[in-house]
Amino acid sequence: MITYILFMYVIDYKKKAGVPMATIHEVARHAGVSVATVSRVINNNAKVTEQTKDRVDKAIDALRYEPSALGRNLRNLETKLLLVMLPSISNPFYSEIINGIEDTAIDKGYHILLCETDSNPKRETIYFNMVRNHLADGIISMDPTVNKDRLTELATNYPIVQCSEYDEEGAIPYVTIDNELAAYQAVRHLVKLGRKNIALINSDETFLYARERRRGYEKALQEFGLPVRQEWIYHTASLEFESGQQAVRMLFRQDEKPNAIFAVSDIFAIGALKEINAKGLSVPQDIAVIGFDKIGFSNMTHPTLTTVAQPRYRMGTIAAGMIINKILGNKVESIMLDHELTIREST
Repeated sequence: MITYILFMYVIDYKKKAGVPMATIHEVARHAGVSVATVSRVINNNAKVTEQTKDRVDKAIDALRYEPSALGRNLRNLETKLLLVMLPSISNPFYSEIINGIEDTAIDKGYHILLCETDSNPKRETIYFNMVRNHLADGIISMDPTVNKDRLTELATNYPIVQCSEYDEEGAIPYVTIDNELAAYQAVRHLVKLGRKNIALINSDETFLYARERRRGYEKALQEFGLPVRQEWIYHTASLEFESGQQAVRMLFRQDEKPNAIFAVSDIFAIGALKEINAKGLSVPQDIAVIGFDKIGFSNMTHPTLTTVAQPRYRMGTIAAGMIINKILGNKVESIMLDHELTIREST
C-alpha cells in the first residue's frame, strides 16, 4: 500500500539488479554541455535555449538517464510525502479512508506514509518533527487522541488537515460528517419502530465524535418524551469487539432491560450482537441493534447490522486534495459530507 517505500529504494534496487545507471556527468559529456546546463534542463530553467535543451533531452533518452526525483524534491524543500496519522492501523474504519487518500495522492504525484500513534505522545512528536525537518510536506490527522494544542501550533507554519475527527474550536480545516445528526436519525429510527428502552454504547467522551453522537442520542429521546437513563449508557475504555460484549453484560444486569441498543461504532455493535446471541436472545425480536460506520464486517453478522454509513473513501479523497492544496499555498475550507442510515436485519 505504501508506494513511497518503493520510491525510496528504486535506485538501490537497480544497482543491486545490475541495471546500468547513467550519471548526470555522462549526460553532460554526451550532449557537450556542462553538468549545470543538464541540471537546468531537468528543472525546466528558462535560461536554456531550445537548441541546447533538445541536445540534452536526446542525450537523456540515449543514455536512459533517470533524474533523482527524491534529490530534486529535497533541494526544493519538497518530499512529495504526506503523513497520515491514525491511532491504530488495525481499525477497519480507516481502511477505505486510506484507500481514498492514497489514490488521490498518487494521482497528484504524492506518496503517503501511515503513522500509527497508538495514542503515544512520543510517536506523535516524531511525526510532527518529520514535518518540521522537511522530511514530509504535510499531515492528515485522523487521530482523535492527538494533542490538539500541539497540532494547532504546528498548523500555524505547516500544512495540516483533519479527517473524520476534528477540533470544533480550532482553525485547522477538516472533512467529516454531522455526527450529532447521524446519531439522532439512527435513534429516531429505533423509536419509530416502537422501541422505547434504548441503550447507548459510547466511546470515551474526551473524543469529539463520542460527545456529538451522545448529543444526537439524547436529542432523539427527548423529542419523543423518553427519559435519558444513565444506567443505560455504557462508556467503553477501548475500541474493541469485547467492549460491545461487556456492555451487553452490564446492561442486562439492570432490573429493567433495554429493547434496543445504539452503538457509536460497528465494532461495539458487532460485539453486542455476539453477546446477545450467546444469551439465546433474538435480534431484532428481543432487542434491536444499530451501529455506526458501515465497516465491511457489518454485512457479515447474523443478523446483518443496521448502521450509519459514512462516505469513507470520498472522505479520504477530499482530505488528500485539501492537504495538497494547502501545500501549494491555496486556501482550504472545511467540508461536511452527507451520511446515510443503512437499514438491515438487526432492526
